[in-house]
Amino acid sequence: MSKHFDVIVIGGGPGGYIAAIRAAQLGFNVACIDEWKNAKGGPAPGGTCTNVGCIPSKALLQSSEHYEHAGHAFAEHGIGLKDLSIDVKKMLARKDKVVTQNNEGILYLFKKNKVAFFHGRGSFVKAVDGGYEVAVGDESLVGKQVVIATGSTARALPGAPFDEEHILSNDGALRIGEVPAKLGVIGSGVIGLEMGSVWRRLGAEVTVLEGLPTFLGAVDEQIAKEAHKLFIKQGLKIELGVKVGEITVAAKGAKKGAATHVTVAYTSAKGEAQTLEVDKLIISIGRVPNTTGLNAEAVGLRLDERGAIVVDDDCRTNLPGVWAVGDVVRGPMLAHKAEEEGVAVAERIAGQHGHVNFNTVPWVIYTSPEIAWVGQTEQQLKAEGRAYKAGTFPFLANGRARALGDTSGMVKFLADAVTDEILGVHIVGPMASELIAEAVVAMEFKASSEDIARICHAHPSLSEATKEAALAVDKRTLNF
Repeated sequence: MSKHFDVIVIGGGPGGYIAAIRAAQLGFNVACIDEWKNAKGGPAPGGTCTNVGCIPSKALLQSSEHYEHAGHAFAEHGIGLKDLSIDVKKMLARKDKVVTQNNEGILYLFKKNKVAFFHGRGSFVKAVDGGYEVAVGDESLVGKQVVIATGSTARALPGAPFDEEHILSNDGALRIGEVPAKLGVIGSGVIGLEMGSVWRRLGAEVTVLEGLPTFLGAVDEQIAKEAHKLFIKQGLKIELGVKVGEITVAAKGAKKGAATHVTVAYTSAKGEAQTLEVDKLIISIGRVPNTTGLNAEAVGLRLDERGAIVVDDDCRTNLPGVWAVGDVVRGPMLAHKAEEEGVAVAERIAGQHGHVNFNTVPWVIYTSPEIAWVGQTEQQLKAEGRAYKAGTFPFLANGRARALGDTSGMVKFLADAVTDEILGVHIVGPMASELIAEAVVAMEFKASSEDIARICHAHPSLSEATKEAALAVDKRTLNF
């Protein structure tokens, strides 16, 4: 006997669980299906973000930053420590606890909002009168509307599948049991840099191999160059423009029980044959949409050549009453983008006018220093021939940054040369992930750089650097 719902959401990650909750708030009878399991086999909703992505990585980043501060920065503050040590097992246990708290929080929200939760993999069975039949385990659900939010999975290199012991995806990178002496990272994207930063702080020698000739090509060039300089200074080894060849996993020597290492053969940007030998290798070359097990062909759901679900600007698929959001569709693979799409779809189902402005979706890389941006980069503006003004302000000249002992980086504003409308804001420096929110609000309301320059900011605060960068657009900074 099938259970009937107004809305069925397949996937309980940021896009899925938020879509389910918003639909329930709007008065719909909602079911959410999610297959993630915890260590005991129980439900662990939250998707990649909560389980092996955003949340656990930030927990480890915070722990590793504390350790680095204790080992290097505390002395400047007059704080002395003896016999500093690291308990990786305890650090990982704390990370797992943070993940569990988030899993349990989502289950509580489902209960609070009367969302029926089904643990397992959801797959289409067939179209039926007035909706679609979806199977989850032995259960048969029928929904008038279906929202697909099945997320993405890590892309592996051909010939080097993830074993999560030596060749690691983001999942394995979060579960390394002890600090490796040497760690390799292929790909200098968000995951690669964040995980590389964690283990470098804890004592690993980290080498990053990037195939592109430029560092962080999606980031404003000036900001990327500043970040690159700071990462090199910290001890990250970054090689750009390389071509990765064979990757082998073998024991060191012939002795029984010899430690295993990973060897990466690659060609440098100069065309020289090189090898990198490491204890662990993280592969971070992007992610692919996850439609495995969805049984899309049963209902004729259209996928593109990448395996992503084809949707229009409103997240509608080619099937009436079927929607898709988040990593499984076009656009940036960001948790908060998925959340906004989930809310918008629920409201569209209710006949409202949900909207997502992709130009004001912020991006963040949680390294130290953090990198955050919203809107267009300087190279994008040049490419489209748009006249603009730029203003920058270094944290070196910010009183709060000096007091914190972290003066690396800058804030950069880009504004239209005629109207002064803010076109992009780019930050590399302390708490960039928090500071970028002001720029998002400003751009959403089509503010000018002068608007930010005229707003009173608390002193001393890091946010004053945002005000000063806005002032710099008109070449009238007050503290630099």
